[in-house]
Amino acid sequence: MTIGEASRRSGWSPRMLRYLEQEGLVVPGRTESGYRRYGVLELNQLRTLADLRRGFGVELGELAFVVRLRREPALRAAVETWLAASGSTRRHDGGHEAPAWVEWEQRKHERLLAAREAA
Repeated sequence: MTIGEASRRSGWSPRMLRYLEQEGLVVPGRTESGYRRYGVLELNQLRTLADLRRGFGVELGELAFVVRLRREPALRAAVETWLAASGSTRRHDGGHEAPAWVEWEQRKHERLLAAREAA
């Protein structure tokens, strides 16, 4: 089906479908003349993407980062190294608890990595 048909069936706007493709989240096939062709696979991906957003509060940028982690082994290794190091030190110098934003960032990256492993 065309991007217009996929938009009507999925509830995602054509503009958002183009964005999802650009970020590598839902990539439809192409006809010989270059038109996007959405099938059952892509419609299911759009549905589960909406479910992830609603059910788990996952943002599109977070999912795009997970896709990037899968494509870039050096980035994945750097993030895993950072998580391992930060996970062993819950306190910064002076024995005070880490700032809330540090904990929040760590939890965000743990969720991203868990989502990557589940995919």
